[in-house]
Amino acid sequence: MTIWENSVENQSTYWQENLRVIKICLVIWFVVSFGFGLILVEPLNAIRLGGYKLGFWFAQQGSIYTFLALIFWYGKKMNDLDKKYDVENS
Repeated sequence: MTIWENSVENQSTYWQENLRVIKICLVIWFVVSFGFGLILVEPLNAIRLGGYKLGFWFAQQGSIYTFLALIFWYGKKMNDLDKKYDVENS
C-alpha cells in the first residue's frame, strides 16, 4: 500500500514531516551561509582554521561543505520517512 492509498491523515502527516525536514535544512544553510559567511564574518575572522580566517572559510568553503552534508542528511531522513510511511517503493 502506498501513501496515496492511505488515509488523508497519513498523507498530511507525511507531508508535515517532510516540510519539517526541509525547514531544518533551510535554517541550517541560512545560518551557515548568511549568518557565518556575512553577518558574523568579522568576529569569526579572529579565529584561524588551516591558516585562513574562519569568517572567510565559512564564506568560501564552509557553506558549500554544509550544503553537501545537508544533501546527504536530507536523503537519509527522507529514506527513513518513506520507510515509516511505507512509500519507499512507490
